[in-house]
Amino acid sequence: MDQRRAGTGYLALPETGGGPGILVLHAWWGLKPFFRELCDRLAAEGFVALAPDLFDGQVTDSVEDAARLLEEADPNELAHLTRSSLRTLRNLPATPAAPVGVLGFSMGASLGLWLSVRVPEGVAATTAFYGGQDIDFAGSTSAYLGHYAEEDPFVDEDGLVLLEADLHLLGLETSFHRYPGTAHWFFEDDRPEHDPAAAQLAWDRTLAFFREHLEPTQG
Repeated sequence: MDQRRAGTGYLALPETGGGPGILVLHAWWGLKPFFRELCDRLAAEGFVALAPDLFDGQVTDSVEDAARLLEEADPNELAHLTRSSLRTLRNLPATPAAPVGVLGFSMGASLGLWLSVRVPEGVAATTAFYGGQDIDFAGSTSAYLGHYAEEDPFVDEDGLVLLEADLHLLGLETSFHRYPGTAHWFFEDDRPEHDPAAAQLAWDRTLAFFREHLEPTQG
């Protein structure tokens, strides 16, 4: 018998009642208000946004506590919740019968990149904020958009360059952007590292990316 928890999350619907789906995967802080509000912002732009709670209600603003939450998390459980949340989003009456987008932050970016390979038929577009992956991306059919800080001790620059090159070699549409003068978490407006100008540019690029690659109408 499968004893893994089903998980909870936050769902935001556009005023039309339906639209392309985007799975929002939070950073190691947990499902803080910022990520819920991000779902609301996506809904205001016409998307159905679902953010699973990967830490079962635990949230923090402390880097030390966040690192502990991630260290104590079961990787298999995180993978299960990520995959099951994708399935939930795709099966909603509000979303088209089409692949969805994934939007991940740091820890969530790593999970989102992994998901795009493990469930290629379910993910059409993947956006990663300051997070990477070192798995084999062969078999993926997703387009990729990456947003990265200029100086970031949490991201291996050599690994990031290799990831970008591998995606291009596989023929996958890929655009990675570096934002001068920014640090990790620059997009998150509840963090001291927040950079409003860079965050706005990254947001505009993200919306354009999802609008280009996701099914605009119900199927």
